[in-house]
Amino acid sequence: YDWTIPKEWNIKDAYILDKNGDVLISYKENNLHVVSYSKSVRKNLSWSELKKKIHFIKGKNLAIPYRTTYYNEDWGFCVNEKQYYKIKKANGPYKISIQSSLKKGSLTFGEYLIKGKSKREILISTYICHPSMANDCLSGLILTAFLAKKIQKIKPKWSYRFVFVPETIGAVAYCYLNEKKMKNIDTGLVITTVGGSGKLGYKKSWDNDHQINKDIEKVFKSMKINFITYPFSIRGSDERQYSSQGFKINVASITKDKYFEYPQYHTSLDNLKFVNGKNINLTLKVYFKLIKEIE
Repeated sequence: YDWTIPKEWNIKDAYILDKNGDVLISYKENNLHVVSYSKSVRKNLSWSELKKKIHFIKGKNLAIPYRTTYYNEDWGFCVNEKQYYKIKKANGPYKISIQSSLKKGSLTFGEYLIKGKSKREILISTYICHPSMANDCLSGLILTAFLAKKIQKIKPKWSYRFVFVPETIGAVAYCYLNEKKMKNIDTGLVITTVGGSGKLGYKKSWDNDHQINKDIEKVFKSMKINFITYPFSIRGSDERQYSSQGFKINVASITKDKYFEYPQYHTSLDNLKFVNGKNINLTLKVYFKLIKEIE
């Protein structure tokens, strides 16, 4: 528990203007244009100064990168490659404005417990912190909500603890606040990146021989799905926190276009052209069949 929750960030507006006052980039056009957690700034800059604060991806003409600066009070803008060169060609000095605040606030999370016949629990966690990311956030939220509704209807033997948290820091905080509750948890699932157009797969829990891994593979095979298997690693999502010392919960994750694995990842191209309800529904069927296997 040597993590510190960062200050609460709020933003009203941000933009880059050329010397004539014409808008080059606006936060109101796309919220990814500003590095998340950027501190407030108002100044005039030359191109040589401004370019150090602009992020873009070479070779991806229309992709705006998603960047954050949670633990380093800094600021920046994110643009696609085409916009970068448009700004470069414009006349400086450039007027920069980010109207934001970093203050003591609160970390928000949600939880929902479906009580079964047993007090022993299955943890189902998803994260709520990636703005404008359709696969890498929103798809997991949607699937988790529908999965909770489906489990509630079956009157389960197990109890199911649903947790909605900001990734990493939220899961660490949840573990810290709920040590006693989590002693009832036998195994768990982290639901993320479930709506892409690519292959289904799953990331194993830390114990390679744990029943959760066997159950997932059994479900894939019964549904005749050709799946990808990813070994457990601490570089990933909240399975790292739930599997850490003092908890050691075996947590697996079923994905459809897993994080890191698709070119749209952490860019504005992770949008509703890439993700759709049909793909999320297919992954939901896999998850629900897994729940029935666990039951």
